[in-house]
Amino acid sequence: MNQRNEQDWMTIRKSRTTSILSQAIKEDLTGFTVTERIDKKITTDKGKTFTEFVSCSYLGLENHPALIEAAKQAMNKTGIHLSSSRGAMCPQYLQQLEELLSEIYRGNSVVVFTSTSNVHLGVLPLLGSGSLPSYAITRPVHWLIDKTAHASMQILRGILEQFGLVSRIDSSDEESIQQALQDCKRNNRTPILLIDGIGSMTGVLPVAELSNKLSAAGGYVYVDDAHGISIVGNHGSGYCFSSLDHQLPENLIIASSLSKAFGGSGGFVVVKDTKDVEVITTLANTLVFGHSIMVPMLAANVASAKIHLTTEIQTRQKKLWKNIKLFDSLSQNSLMNAGAISPIRGAMFENEADGFEAARILHNKGILLFPVFYPFISEGKAMLRFAFSCEHKEIEIIQLSESLTEIKDKGLSWLKPEEIIPQV
Repeated sequence: MNQRNEQDWMTIRKSRTTSILSQAIKEDLTGFTVTERIDKKITTDKGKTFTEFVSCSYLGLENHPALIEAAKQAMNKTGIHLSSSRGAMCPQYLQQLEELLSEIYRGNSVVVFTSTSNVHLGVLPLLGSGSLPSYAITRPVHWLIDKTAHASMQILRGILEQFGLVSRIDSSDEESIQQALQDCKRNNRTPILLIDGIGSMTGVLPVAELSNKLSAAGGYVYVDDAHGISIVGNHGSGYCFSSLDHQLPENLIIASSLSKAFGGSGGFVVVKDTKDVEVITTLANTLVFGHSIMVPMLAANVASAKIHLTTEIQTRQKKLWKNIKLFDSLSQNSLMNAGAISPIRGAMFENEADGFEAARILHNKGILLFPVFYPFISEGKAMLRFAFSCEHKEIEIIQLSESLTEIKDKGLSWLKPEEIIPQV
């Protein structure tokens, strides 16, 4: 009989988690139920209307008439779902979507999954085992997981360890990355760096620079660009691809989301060659044994991809960055990510109580955001995360800025970005 390990990560997380999140849900500061939405105004099941800075749909495409009409037509033709793995049967929109995404990514090969998490779960074992033809592995693998990499990658540590050693590093710190690469060289291992391009909470990593470093070390970079897609780049190809001059390096793989700024649902991976696609579609567990995206959402994805290939995407990008620039100016660049190529801003408080009270004040002023506590961030602290959209009106951004000033006037000050100590 196996003995239960009291020090497993979930037990540790549970022991460190306070009741603050439950209290926030109880007061409808987060976890609220939406009954109606018009632009960035939402009505909750309590009958109250708020301006929300929660949604990660940064370009407002989920409200686009073309996506809504495409979803309706698809349901009329095929119903809600073709309940089958894609290898047995799939909707016509799947091939259309992958071809359009390939066009957005300048001819590189694309495979669509039901989520970005399923991309990680399906592709990383293939990468680590040397099964992808364009990404050869000739030495034992050493996975380097960036401290800010999304939880959907962090949680795969036990799976990744089947293919090689796993270390957690700070990719934004020159000493940390150099030390990790030197260790790989000394031990004759292939480094594989897992990062977010734009962090879900804070931070933007220099993808091109990291790709060059890993290339020189004979390694690979796997980038989750879920928060970077659509908001920048030619045809909305995203932060990662645009920072690489819209070229995919030989040693890099992009994973991204269709569920955020893209306006639809699902995830996808961008690789070098159709031979990689053949391996992914025949061996990736989350494709072989999983279903396709629901039919109306696939059709909506196709409609969004077509919009990405028009000038409309540039118009929406410009409006988004105009809104973010306005907020940074009004808030005097005092929040996390100020001035960065990120649609997310954050106010970090030294303790949970102050952050909770700040969220409560904003709620009372008709503003909803994402109040974040451990385990999303460091234990004992609180962060208010604001996600911006091209659909936010100028008056709504001004109201948020003025409300933050009132919070400070009440003595609830957040940390300056330079005061925040990185946690590894």
